[in-house]
Amino acid sequence: MATGDDVRENVKKYYGGRLESSGDLQTSAASCSLSCCPVPRSVTVALSLVHPEVNKRFYGCGLPFPAKLEGCRVLDLGSGSGRDCYAFSKLVGPSGHVTGIDMTEALGYMEKLGEAGIQNDSMDVVLSNCVICLCPDKRAVLQQAYNILKDGGELYFSDMYASKVVPDHMKQDAVLWGEGMGGSLFWRDLISLAHSVGFSTPHLVSASHIVVFNSELKAKAGDIGYASGTYRLFKLPKSPVMTEATVTYKGTVADFPEQLDFDSSHCFKKDVAVEVNGEMAAILQSSRFFPDFKIQASEKPESSSDSTPQHCHLNPFLLAEKLGSSVKQCSKTSK
Repeated sequence: MATGDDVRENVKKYYGGRLESSGDLQTSAASCSLSCCPVPRSVTVALSLVHPEVNKRFYGCGLPFPAKLEGCRVLDLGSGSGRDCYAFSKLVGPSGHVTGIDMTEALGYMEKLGEAGIQNDSMDVVLSNCVICLCPDKRAVLQQAYNILKDGGELYFSDMYASKVVPDHMKQDAVLWGEGMGGSLFWRDLISLAHSVGFSTPHLVSASHIVVFNSELKAKAGDIGYASGTYRLFKLPKSPVMTEATVTYKGTVADFPEQLDFDSSHCFKKDVAVEVNGEMAAILQSSRFFPDFKIQASEKPESSSDSTPQHCHLNPFLLAEKLGSSVKQCSKTSK
């Protein structure tokens, strides 16, 4: 079994020397996963300002740009060429701050944020674009992200996911790992992993099927499918009050005056009351979205179920099917 250091060295070689641009990847992972709502104009403008040479060396698999970043302290895990960091700097504005960290000795490792000078309880939002699948210790990455977030803070990230558990022999293949295929999590494992480090249940925002263009890699993958999924996880305060609530969106988030699509299952229309479960109520109560909602807690406690939740609404493959988001065009379709 390769060690964590071996994996990191292989990834640095793969992205630092072997790949000249995103077009050299063998999958459609660098295409943006499709969301249930249009990309806000502010994000489009911010991305348009990024230099073409920076975009050329962008290897992300999604568009992890949550709403309401102005004034936030943001950390980008696996910043790479810096495309997202540059765009985030526009979105956080003059009162915000953006830090990028990448898999190099100069910038640090995302499994060891403290050694890179990132303080605990210091960030409002942690963002990441298709790099957790390249890390050998995903639990450590999520734990570090949890530690450095403030209460109410958010981990919002895109990544590659597998339709089943990836076998060990695929994890030993340097090319499969470099493409994200060898290190992809089985999507269900993200849920238990998030809970184990303290995060809320993940919220699935967007998804797309990932197409493997290289016939050799496709044969190695066998019956394992891949999807790009964007999820958001929140760090709730210790012992939050978990009661169902009625929430009403005020229409005050920039770019979303009439409707805020929080994820693929929660759409909040302005001035329309919506019932939410206790965890969702706690997220809105403790996060940066608190001023944008009227929250009326229910007098009844959170209802519980004896059955194990299936979390079908968190399956990126089902959402990709629903959105019809098999990748049709991307930077690598000519391969």
